Amino acid sequence: MERFMELYQTVYRDLYRLAYYYMGNPEDAEDAVQDTALSAYEHFGSLKKEASFRFWIFRILVNCCKKSLKKRGRRELPMEVQEADGGCLMTQAETLEFLKILSEEERLIVVLTVFGGYKGDEIAGLLRRNHSTIRSKYRRALKKLEQELVREDESGSRRLKSRRKEVQR
Repeated sequence: MERFMELYQTVYRDLYRLAYYYMGNPEDAEDAVQDTALSAYEHFGSLKKEASFRFWIFRILVNCCKKSLKKRGRRELPMEVQEADGGCLMTQAETLEFLKILSEEERLIVVLTVFGGYKGDEIAGLLRRNHSTIRSKYRRALKKLEQELVREDESGSRRLKSRRKEVQR
């Protein structure tokens, strides 16, 4: 029990962050992390190498999140997301909204890479996919996000230009 808790404490924040971005709200994220911790604790004896703990528990978390969303019949991120504090370019709510343009798998790959710090081969193992598939889906997802940013920037620029014209009149 003690060793499990030591290892768990090293990954809790990252587990919660991933669950939050995956589930879309703090309550569901906390539930997913708790379900993950319980399941991981019950099966901790079957873990062959402690060095694999992080990877192993994140796989459990992803499965818990998928199961929870499937049980609720929810495939998309919820609209009601609490704003997060911080000085970043986008709040967590804006980031979640922005990530909605991606498929569930693309969103998970991006979140695991950007927020979880995982490499492509680790994500491939986690999702039981080929590494090249993960790499191409990641690139495709980034391209979609880039196109959306350009589209938003262009529409924002057009709105700004039309406002300037109104002010000048």
